[in-house]
Amino acid sequence: MTKFIYEKSNVDLEKDKSLFEYADKVRMRIPTSCGRVGDCHECIVEIIEGENNLSEQTNDEQFLSSPFRLACQAKTIYVKDNLKFTPRKRDRKILTTFDNKNDYEIDNHYVFDKDSVSIEKNNQKKILINKKSKIFGLAIDVGTTTVAINLLNLETGKIMATSSFENPQVFGGSDVMNRISYDTNKFKGELHKSIISAINFEIGEITKKIKIRRRQIVEIVIVGNSTMRDIFFNLDVETIGVRPYKSLTEFNFIDKKVDSTELSSIASKLDIRINPDAIIYSPPLIASHIGSDISAGLIAVDFFSNNKNKIFIDIGTNTEVVLGNNNNFLAASCPAGPAFEGGEITYGMPGYAGAVEHVKWESNKYSYRTIGDSSPTGICGSGLIDFLSEMIDNKFMNSVGKFTENLEFLKLDENYDVMLTRKDVSNLAQAKAANVCGQALVIKDFGISVKDIDEIYLAGGFANYIDIERAKNIGFILNYPTKKIKKIGNSALEGATKLLLSYKLRKNLLNYVTKIDHLELETKEEFFDYFVEGCQFKEISV
Repeated sequence: MTKFIYEKSNVDLEKDKSLFEYADKVRMRIPTSCGRVGDCHECIVEIIEGENNLSEQTNDEQFLSSPFRLACQAKTIYVKDNLKFTPRKRDRKILTTFDNKNDYEIDNHYVFDKDSVSIEKNNQKKILINKKSKIFGLAIDVGTTTVAINLLNLETGKIMATSSFENPQVFGGSDVMNRISYDTNKFKGELHKSIISAINFEIGEITKKIKIRRRQIVEIVIVGNSTMRDIFFNLDVETIGVRPYKSLTEFNFIDKKVDSTELSSIASKLDIRINPDAIIYSPPLIASHIGSDISAGLIAVDFFSNNKNKIFIDIGTNTEVVLGNNNNFLAASCPAGPAFEGGEITYGMPGYAGAVEHVKWESNKYSYRTIGDSSPTGICGSGLIDFLSEMIDNKFMNSVGKFTENLEFLKLDENYDVMLTRKDVSNLAQAKAANVCGQALVIKDFGISVKDIDEIYLAGGFANYIDIERAKNIGFILNYPTKKIKKIGNSALEGATKLLLSYKLRKNLLNYVTKIDHLELETKEEFFDYFVEGCQFKEISV
């Protein structure tokens, strides 16, 4: 008998049963707000196995391509093969931790009266809650791959809860340019709808967990790259996908139609299910693809505080680099692509349970560790770096990515189908080349060398978990002095948290970003030379 399999549970397949019905039987939680009739488009699932069992797409599913379906619409009309699927709201390995310290600067305009909570602006009070109550805010980092959230008590500054999950917009593509293309065609608005739905679902989970009402959440600070941020606010992102790659907010700022590239709205206008009058704020962009997540990250590390040479590197599908010394600042964006975040790699995957996160060659075989200590189902970014470094050190691959003995692939474990192919290595070489090329050109254009840099901050998705020496060994990052490198985890979320609590920091940031110059990498004559060198698996310096 063929089965629907989910984690350790399974049930028999039956004809004419919706995917929702199978999910209910194994207690799989799938978001929905339309009563399962196909209107909300929230119940997106990814078919892992058994797609041939399913009915044809309905009209409500036309915005999705294989292997994605709506759980309320797709049915099993055949029972030939086992069926596996997963909801698009999947928990990620938490990228930051917190210790409940109340050490954030609190500077907001909330007024706690005897029988109400108000916000004061321009000498006027607006009542948010008609009785004295605790109020909360959300700091949200909308990454291309991952969404991370902190919930804070706005009176004390204490972090009450934190969570992260996969960005459900992946059905529109794994990188920024694909998302732009998707959103500017006939399915415009679907990406906005999906991120709003996912955040609303998560807010519901968080509020239930700590036993507060949605109405008590009165402010959100949201950060992301230019595309992710503008999609969240339901703005047209077409201009970000074509030269000079600027957001509409940037053009409006250049044309003096607005005072800054900040964005602000209220919850009711964006259909965020919290206090309807809650402020939704996003800090300013820096330039082109260098978004509010980077400006928030600079706040997180107090980047503008002294005259030391500092470099900030946020590693993701786009890697952003900012170099400065309190007098001059230079920034660039490197289109690294999704390879090290699981995209375009045969057995690549983000940091979910079952992902190989560390690899070592010893006793004539690979030993490895997976997230959750479960059987390996793929390899995440830190595991890929380890795997490549061990292949180089043990001469299973040369510096140009060619396997020895003319192999087509290298297997991690003979008992599992987890491997790297020639094509995978080529994709990883190009991804890391873009990453390291951006770093090199910014440093060169700034007029210093690697040895002149005093502080090196590594931020972003998996940067917190990579082995620094192995990353340098394959040329994933430049050959920086290890003792100067500081891993800072999700700096965007940390910065958003600081900005949520401090209006003064928001005002200061507006001044800071005007001092940052933007370097367009593709305009530099040396770009191609650095890129070619960056494709090699070796230590690279400037």
